[in-house]
Amino acid sequence: MSKAKKSEFRPNDYVVYPAHGVGQIVSIEEQEIAGISLELFVISFEKDKMTLRVPTHKATEVGMRSLSTPDVVDQAMKTLKGKAKVKKAMWSRRAQEYEQKINSGDLIAIAEVVRDLHRADDQREQSYSERQLYEAALERLTREVAAVSGGDESAAARQVDEVLGLRAA
Repeated sequence: MSKAKKSEFRPNDYVVYPAHGVGQIVSIEEQEIAGISLELFVISFEKDKMTLRVPTHKATEVGMRSLSTPDVVDQAMKTLKGKAKVKKAMWSRRAQEYEQKINSGDLIAIAEVVRDLHRADDQREQSYSERQLYEAALERLTREVAAVSGGDESAAARQVDEVLGLRAA
């Protein structure tokens, strides 16, 4: 079973870990934990200065995936152009849903959060928690767009801003 999973991800590949976003597999190493020998992906999240070790046999189970295809990125950009869908539920309930979407690792779901929480300059100001969720979603989105296009994050951020700007117009 683990042989099939092993071929899916290789060192130097960029991957998406749902709870942390885009990271790069630095190596695959053997480690003994509690007397059991485990094969682990060592994933580096450069921006967060964090290293994560994920057992190779659990990688897909925890939701780790390859970067999205350019088609999925285009779909996410289309999602950003859409009209914000703000439910009338209490903020705490909506915040939970947004948090789940961000941590799902699904690029389209993350784009929905960015779209729904984006505020044009002439709109009312965001609360602190809204801004935190918006910035988290925006960061995840731009990191993956940058990794897929092979560009830098500032170029990806400009691309996302342009799309959001078009929506406001």
